[in-house]
Amino acid sequence: MSIGSVTRRGALALALGGAALAAGCSAVYRNHGYVPTETDLATIVVGSTTRQQVGESIGRPSASGLLAGGDWYYVGSRWKYLGARPPQEIDRQVVVISFTTADMVANVERFGLERGQVVVLSRRVTDSNIKGIGFIRQMMGNIGNILPGQFVN
Repeated sequence: MSIGSVTRRGALALALGGAALAAGCSAVYRNHGYVPTETDLATIVVGSTTRQQVGESIGRPSASGLLAGGDWYYVGSRWKYLGARPPQEIDRQVVVISFTTADMVANVERFGLERGQVVVLSRRVTDSNIKGIGFIRQMMGNIGNILPGQFVN
């Protein structure tokens, strides 16, 4: 074996090792969940679209509210995987569709994740049933509803 072939093999091994190292450090992005687009949401009319029509037009969500016939939550997120580092969530979208007791759409809201804080991106809301009631009035209204035994374990 000549010195030239050893040098070539060493250079080839170094090049392959460098390429493998560079490929291992490149970011991989993955999307999880499903969030309807603005075009899909434009077909929903607050106050006249029913729960069944929403399910037929944009599909049923993977999560819903705990109460019977609760709100529907569509959640989608984008994750960045970089080498051996833990994955990092770089984007999250949440669409909440609320329904009335008659199964009509009451609210359509879109939330995002910005710097770890949930921010409202868009909102189509009908009238609230808490008009004119401030925080203090709500707190004062609960005075008789809490029993002293609830504080002791």
